[in-house]
Amino acid sequence: MPAARLLTGAGLAAALLLSTGATAATATTAATGATAATAAAAQAAPPVSAPVAGLPAALPAADGGKAQELPAMPSAFDPDADDVTCTAASKEQAKKQDWSRQRLDLDRLHQYSTGTGVTVALIDTGVATGAAGLDGRVTAEGTAGDDCVGHGTFLAGLIAGDGGDSPRLAGVAPGAKILALRGTDERGQASADLVVQAVRQAIEAKADVIAVGVALTKRDSALTQAVADARKAGAVVVAAAAPDPTTNNSSDETPSRTYWPAGEAGVLSVADMLPAGTRPDTALPTTGIDLAAPGAGVVSGGPRGDGHYLGGGASVAAAYAAGAAAVVRATHPDDSADAVARRLTATAYPADIPQLDPYAAVTTVLGDAGSGAPAEAEQAAEPVTVRDTSSADRAMGRATVFVILGTAGVLAVLWGAFVLPRARARGWRPAGK
Repeated sequence: MPAARLLTGAGLAAALLLSTGATAATATTAATGATAATAAAAQAAPPVSAPVAGLPAALPAADGGKAQELPAMPSAFDPDADDVTCTAASKEQAKKQDWSRQRLDLDRLHQYSTGTGVTVALIDTGVATGAAGLDGRVTAEGTAGDDCVGHGTFLAGLIAGDGGDSPRLAGVAPGAKILALRGTDERGQASADLVVQAVRQAIEAKADVIAVGVALTKRDSALTQAVADARKAGAVVVAAAAPDPTTNNSSDETPSRTYWPAGEAGVLSVADMLPAGTRPDTALPTTGIDLAAPGAGVVSGGPRGDGHYLGGGASVAAAYAAGAAAVVRATHPDDSADAVARRLTATAYPADIPQLDPYAAVTTVLGDAGSGAPAEAEQAAEPVTVRDTSSADRAMGRATVFVILGTAGVLAVLWGAFVLPRARARGWRPAGK
């Protein structure tokens, strides 16, 4: 599988449908979008298009809600297609808060922290600087302000979107700022060189959190060094544990492997989960996962218009974890990057893969910062002296014998008091004679 192999629009559709158990939506033919930009408009955003061929017009929510039928947000376009135009603006609005925000308890979290003062560098397909719910809080390096695919803008909404006209669809850290960085080409195909360059830019910008939405199949020495330097600079690095799945892959066909930079030391590796807490059947198998977060049927916005889309995959889960890192950094500004990462894992809901709980991460009082464990867990881990109870056990044994013998004696007296007078009255003849 090539290093840049990410989810196409049709792949996302299949992944979400399979992961939620829903039937495929009836395919519709959408109107074609604008023509390709002319050379004179090369600096402008790429033209808007109809959905990628084969992509259903709408997908159901992961929780089965019929009111959440929205267009799917692709992770990447077909690299071999002759012509690719950008993801069209969604004409649909979500009618309710999706399961993922309820699961993460964001309404209650925002009473304690919104991530104000924290900058999250997002390495993906770019982020539209004027996107709904993000306007005024996104800066972009180079061409990262043009998001043709739309995936990076979708993730940015989960990290720091304020929900626009739908405040209940805000991200985890709606007070945080986004630094948009390109880890892919315009079609969403990732490369190690682009990710390395983006990490270096994040370090130079002194980003507090670095979120990597792409996952590479091969380790790269330059990327290893860049991630190490980012951690030394004090950034929390969060990455998707695996690429978003393609239509021709399943966990049975693809062997488990490590993906990068999620596999690097000190990086929080985040996998996607369904409402039941399990990973989708289409999720690519991998090891070394630190956290699981919602990653199917998740609602967010895009780079054009104010409509909503559905997305999924480990990249979505990583975005949620990056937002959680932002609210923790805002609430605990003196904590090191390692302490923030420990807080996220120590307060996660216990499961086969610990499940992200940003509210607990912000509000839980931890024990020794060196251990990162909650105070209760720390106390339970202290050595316990077991008292010698052998003498008491012997005394209890003797008391038990006395009780049994005493009870037997009482029963014998009662039996005699009842039976003997009756036998004497019958002249000691057996009963019935």
